[in-house]
This record gives sequence, structure tokens and C-alpha cells, in this order.
Amino acid sequence: MRRHRNFAALLLALLLIYCSTVPITGRKQLSLIPQSEMLAMSYQQYGEFLKTNKVSANQQQTAMVKRAGERIQKAVEDYFAQKGLSEQLKDYRWEFNLVESEDVNAWCMPGGKVVVYTGILPIAQTETGLAVVMGHEIAHAIAEHGNERMSQQLVAQMGGVALAVALQNKPQETQALWMTAYGVGSQVGVLLPFSRTQESEADHLGLIFMAMAGYDPNESVNFWQRMSSGKEGQAPPEFLSTHPSDQTRINNLNKLIPEAMQYYKKP
Repeated sequence: MRRHRNFAALLLALLLIYCSTVPITGRKQLSLIPQSEMLAMSYQQYGEFLKTNKVSANQQQTAMVKRAGERIQKAVEDYFAQKGLSEQLKDYRWEFNLVESEDVNAWCMPGGKVVVYTGILPIAQTETGLAVVMGHEIAHAIAEHGNERMSQQLVAQMGGVALAVALQNKPQETQALWMTAYGVGSQVGVLLPFSRTQESEADHLGLIFMAMAGYDPNESVNFWQRMSSGKEGQAPPEFLSTHPSDQTRINNLNKLIPEAMQYYKKP
């Protein structure tokens, strides 16, 4: 019990010193790792992933992924410009790739490095359905949820050491933290291992970004209904999971859609 109290106290102290603010929601978060370090590691890991995984040769599907990604990219850049935050995106090197895999998954690393797995396309069904997925994953990166999660894990497992020190002293453990933080190789679909707060936040931001990109936010409910019906077996009780249950997520999306519709720009 004392250990948990000490850890909580350390987290609180660090949050007061090393905090950042999530765009749109305004939530304060722990952010120990400088963006320059996150981006450098992202570009390295993304390149290595593409070398060891098969990029899809399907031109039509690949074009759809790149088109949806570029439209959401522009929406993010427009939103940040409107808020005077463009400086935060200046070192982004956006990239969108479709990878051959039966896994129902997609993810986005810092700097706009996105991968969509072909296994999620049958559930997405349309470009708008794909925009739900990509908007959600890009929102995780824009909100720096990976930095937040890695910062928490660096505190828990390595005493809050710098990322560079962790990479040097414990490269395998640090690599595992990175892969977990961004869901690379995960087989649980777009339900990445983020907290409930982060998942709901990504839903919120993702709706607004897809709406600004000209995709109807109402499709998000249809997408998650298809995700739910496509699951094998019984889903665990919500309190056993770090993610919202499908019905809770759908209820939350229905509450957020009216706000997102204010940003909706029909193409």
C-alpha cells in the first residue's frame, strides 16, 4: 500500500512539473519526454516496421488509405492553425501506409506515422468508415497519449529516467514500452492499450478531425456497432477493461456527434 501511495505521490509531483495540455479537451497530462526524442524514435521504429512487414500492393485500397489520411492531416493542421498551435506540428512528417495483415488493427506513431492493416478494411467498409479508424488513431498521437503512457511507465518501471538513458541502459524494455504504447503488433484491433480516459478523448478528437475532413461523424456509431458484432465470444465486463465497452463508447459518441457536426464540412 505504501508503495502505491509513494508512486501516486511521485506521479502527482511530476505532473505538476512536467505537464502538457491536450488540444480540444484541455486535459492536463504527464509528459516527461521531449517531442524531439519522441519523433526521432518514431521515425526510426516506423521505418523498421515497414522493412519487416508487407506493404499492400492493392492500389485502390492504398489510395483510399492515403486519401483519407491526407484529408484528416489537413483537418488537423487547419485546427491547429486556427488555435495558433501550428508550431506543435512543424516537425511532423506525415505518412500513411496499408499493410497486409489479417489483424484488425491500425495505429499512429508521433509525427503522423500511420499504418492501417488490411484486416480492418472489411469492418470499415467505406472510406468514411476508414476515416473513423484513422481519425481515432491520429487523435491518439495528436493528444500525445503515447508520450503520456510511456512517461507513466518510465516512472513505474525505471524511476522516471530520461528516454535516452532508458534506451541506453535497458533497450529491450524500452522498446517493449514503445510497442505497447502505440499498439504495434497488437491483435485487439483499434482498442489499443490506452486508458479509458485516453480512449474517450481519442474518440472525441477523432470525431472533430474526421468532420473537418468532410466525413460524416454519424458513421462512427455504425463502425463501432460493426466492431461489436464482429467480435468472437463474450466481451469482458467493462470494469475489467481499460477501454469503454462497445455500448458505452457508442453512447458517448452519440453525445459527442452534435458538437462534431458543427465542424462537418461536406466535400
